[in-house]
Amino acid sequence: MLYSTKADLINDLKGIIDIQKNGTIKIIDKDTFRNKKIDTLIYNAVFNKEVAIKNISRWLIRSTSNNLGIISSSIQSLYEAVGKKQFQGFTVPAINIRGLTYDVSRSIFRAAKKNHVGAFIFEIARSEIGYTDQRPAEYASVILAAAIKEGYECPVFIQGDHFQINAKYYEKDKDAEINKVRGLIKEAIEAGFYNIDIDTSTLVDLSKPNITEQQRLNFEFAAEFTSYIRTLEPKGITVSVGGEIGEVGKKNSTVEELKAFLDGYISTLATKGKELKGISKISVQTGTSHGGVPLPDGTVAKVKLDFDTLKNLSRVAIDEYSLSGAVQHGASTLPADAFDKFPETATAEVHLATEFQNMIYESRVFPKDFKNEIYEFLKKVYTADRKEGETDEQFLYKTRKNGFGPFKERFWNLPSDVRNKIGEELESKFDFLFKKLNVIHSKEIIKKTIKPVEAQLPAPLNFP
Repeated sequence: MLYSTKADLINDLKGIIDIQKNGTIKIIDKDTFRNKKIDTLIYNAVFNKEVAIKNISRWLIRSTSNNLGIISSSIQSLYEAVGKKQFQGFTVPAINIRGLTYDVSRSIFRAAKKNHVGAFIFEIARSEIGYTDQRPAEYASVILAAAIKEGYECPVFIQGDHFQINAKYYEKDKDAEINKVRGLIKEAIEAGFYNIDIDTSTLVDLSKPNITEQQRLNFEFAAEFTSYIRTLEPKGITVSVGGEIGEVGKKNSTVEELKAFLDGYISTLATKGKELKGISKISVQTGTSHGGVPLPDGTVAKVKLDFDTLKNLSRVAIDEYSLSGAVQHGASTLPADAFDKFPETATAEVHLATEFQNMIYESRVFPKDFKNEIYEFLKKVYTADRKEGETDEQFLYKTRKNGFGPFKERFWNLPSDVRNKIGEELESKFDFLFKKLNVIHSKEIIKKTIKPVEAQLPAPLNFP
């Protein structure tokens, strides 16, 4: 149901949520709100054409989630404790959700509740924000609404993934590209993203004469963006920032590169201001690529991930720089027996995305006619992206991520039995991953290390 007016929205919540004139709220009937109203509220937060109603819906979700203890938080203090070796033996999963975001988020929270998991992150990359049509304020609202729906009343970690400088755009207009990234960082923090992964590794220049010079633009801009982030933090919140030394899909990272980046970054950051907090983790390349490599039949080529390199990089990051360790990208399509190796190699965080997209499209309950409609759309709109000699299966595997944005509402409105079945399949996958990454029972660690801070959001104009 879409609300037609602000009055419709307020009347629908009467007796369930008390909205004070000073902008504070009180949940009167938590069960009714969770079971009957949150679905409507999040639908309006995403799809209502009236900007005022959309913004009020998002504000109410953020306010009620804070009220319930579902507080968007920074994972910084956990990663600082890991860097001090107070906690070890687990790897935090960071999960990108491209489509069916409400249902996928609900399945994650169900798996988390079942396994007492607290250490996990929701994230979305700069590129994904575009092709999935999910701006930060919307993405954060959907995740918090899913937590409310599933009764998950703990801190929630939302992350900007690959907030990346596009090297081609940088070459054309340096200032414009830098300002785009700065604008996205500001938008994300205002939406409740208190974890930001800066990716300036696209500016690494291997033609330079030594490793420090190769990494220079990378560490200088990483320091600049870190300094900028520190100016935007809400009171009491230290945003967890990540850096990156090797672009995913390129050559494997080395210890020498890691040290050159971190030494340069630390010295550059010191010039930006007194005792600014630096990054808490470092993304590296060890043999994966985003989405995997599709073969002519549409299956994904097996990846040989260099766990020895990953272990060495993580240990140097922890032992010599007190970071939480290395971060592995592009891991969701790895074989099942690979995931328990991440905790063994002291990997701080592993980023997971494409496999969940694949599970949605390839579920036996996903409507074939809808899938064919999406595929025909992709063949028409993205034909210029097709490489010579590429099969239909390869082309569609690479491009079907672009179907989530144009068909977002159609995905959302799939029959409930379809969404529920896909949700069950995904819940089993997340249950498996949480166990393999050894984050079960990490809820207790989160309680010990994270002190959530409720960011005070101003009520929308002329509301209530």
